[in-house]
Amino acid sequence: MPVAWETLGTGGPIIALLAVLSLFSLTLIAVKVIQLWPVRSGLARRAEAFRQWREGDKHAAQQTVTAGSSPADRVTAYAMQALAKGFRGPRLESELMRRGNDEVARMSGMIRTIELIAVISPLLGLLGTVLGMIQSFQELEMAEGAANASVLAGGIWQALLTTAAGLLVAIPAAVGAGLLSARIEGAAQRIESAVGEMLLTDENPPV
Repeated sequence: MPVAWETLGTGGPIIALLAVLSLFSLTLIAVKVIQLWPVRSGLARRAEAFRQWREGDKHAAQQTVTAGSSPADRVTAYAMQALAKGFRGPRLESELMRRGNDEVARMSGMIRTIELIAVISPLLGLLGTVLGMIQSFQELEMAEGAANASVLAGGIWQALLTTAAGLLVAIPAAVGAGLLSARIEGAAQRIESAVGEMLLTDENPPV
């Protein structure tokens, strides 16, 4: 292991840092996947709750939507509770917007960290390449022209290895952050749609 570490030259510490960032980002992605898995669920449950609300069975509607686990279910459940208590108008809409924003903020936690890892990993790899190239040319200068091509080539591949490592860390992080962000956007749309349908249902009771 020490021999392998020495072959990395100045890129060794950067490779180690990139390995830590890779493990950290993959762990965050796994945690966020588990957290965000149910955020777009409950569409059929909410449709059933809206039907019960329109038919006048408000208690059953609240029980139906409260059983859900998605952000849209939680915001809808609060909307039903507030409407059942006579809380309406701009104040209710503002509170629903606040709760919706809180749900989105909670879902978005740590996404910025994953995006940051995707941004800085290639830069760290490039830094390692630059440091490795500097070291190679310093060795060439110290050899006063006596160094052969294999020595210079060895220094170059060691330097380029850090760039490759940086890209290997950045690509999964960028893909993960993009897919997770898309799922959060979809959940936010579900919240907005559910709130809009709930308010419309309450304004248009059955005749």
